[in-house]
Amino acid sequence: MRDFDPAFAAHLASGETTLCWCWTLTRSDQTVLGFTDHDRPVEVAGVTCDPGTGLSAGAIETASGFAVDNTDVSGVLDSEKIREQDLQAGLYDGAEVRVYRVNWADPAAHALMHVAKLGEIARGKLGFTAELRGLTDALNVERGRVFQYACDAELGDARCGVDLSDPAFSASATVTQDVTAKRFATSGLEAYQEGWFTGGLLTWTFGANAPALGRVKQHTVIDGSHWLELWEPAVSPIAASDTLDIVAGCDKTAPTCREKFANFINFRGFPHMPGNDFLFSYPAVGEDNDGSSLGHD
Repeated sequence: MRDFDPAFAAHLASGETTLCWCWTLTRSDQTVLGFTDHDRPVEVAGVTCDPGTGLSAGAIETASGFAVDNTDVSGVLDSEKIREQDLQAGLYDGAEVRVYRVNWADPAAHALMHVAKLGEIARGKLGFTAELRGLTDALNVERGRVFQYACDAELGDARCGVDLSDPAFSASATVTQDVTAKRFATSGLEAYQEGWFTGGLLTWTFGANAPALGRVKQHTVIDGSHWLELWEPAVSPIAASDTLDIVAGCDKTAPTCREKFANFINFRGFPHMPGNDFLFSYPAVGEDNDGSSLGHD
């Protein structure tokens, strides 16, 4: 049984209610947004929840024990508050959502019904849908190290130790020719060899896409021009004179760590771990330890 504030409980027991739903959302940059399904703004918990835009929610499923609470929310991307550029920039990743049931005639009478984190976000042309994951979802997160060939650190983090401010591993570039939303020519990368930024991360610093992030699929040199191809198309059109910061790509293998970054001492993988080939291997018949054939008189 949920315990409600006396004023809110009395309103529910009155038999004639004036109720609405309100949501507050705290992004990763600590910006707080408010939404409601009422036709007028409603202030709850110090946040003004605006009507008609932003979010609408599906049915909320809750369970006792350690089961994960699930629901989803949908919204429009032409809202003044929710922009596709912000979604792509990751500002909503893991955002905290609080769901309130509110007496819109007396907003001070309300109840906090649900607290969740935004999970997977699916974007369409005009809107988006996002999972709301209950607080117990954190119990499903794997902890500890994973034994694998590849490094499990992120380039430049504390475990990796590579200094991304080093000009050898980072650069600034300007778009010189826009071909598509995923592929364009740049200037400013002439000092780097082809493929140096393949797999790297770029941040738009000027233009319609700033400050969104992008992952480089391929870095090629064609007739002296350095071209970048992205895995995902940019949200807004890319134009000549747009600028970006970019860091070198890392495929998380031991040779790359040793030869490209001279950082093998901090490699966080297990390159000498035996694999399937080792498990199914067998000694060669008729050969000595040095590989020479064994003979018999």
